Amino acid sequence: MPPAPTARAKVLRAFCDLLVDSGERSATLDAVAERAGVSKGGLLYHFGSKDALVEGVVAHLHDLVAADVATMRAAPEGPVAYLLRTSSAVGSEFDRTYLAVTQLAQGPYPWARGALDAAQDAWTAAVADQVGDDAVARAVVLLSDGIYYRASLGIDAPPLDELLAVVDRLRSPVTG
Repeated sequence: MPPAPTARAKVLRAFCDLLVDSGERSATLDAVAERAGVSKGGLLYHFGSKDALVEGVVAHLHDLVAADVATMRAAPEGPVAYLLRTSSAVGSEFDRTYLAVTQLAQGPYPWARGALDAAQDAWTAAVADQVGDDAVARAVVLLSDGIYYRASLGIDAPPLDELLAVVDRLRSPVTG
């Protein structure tokens, strides 16, 4: 049985959930403390302000992206297949954190977009290392975005083999 999450982790998760479920305005410190099951003093011990909480969620996304990219680079099937296969995973801690930072970036914290851009850049770089072409790498990341969008709406992605064949065609030089 995994250990119980720390109070800090509970606060971050509660903040993300409120952002995703109800929006930035409803994610007050009182609401976060209540959702996390901690006192407001306990929340303030870990995050002295809402801005500190925002910074904590953005830093958490950076950590999750770094771990994801490391796993992606080490995946036996390679970064492309890993990225496309995992793009349909919705509802995970990574997904909720990514969506929460998106909410922040669209609201009063536009600087949070830097974390989203950094994620895209990291995924693109890992794919580019495999495919050897920056434009193809960007296309693969856009395929991933499309898979994620469809999954978030409950629509199945095309078969992975079909998408990997498209990527192979993109990588092949055009002869004519």
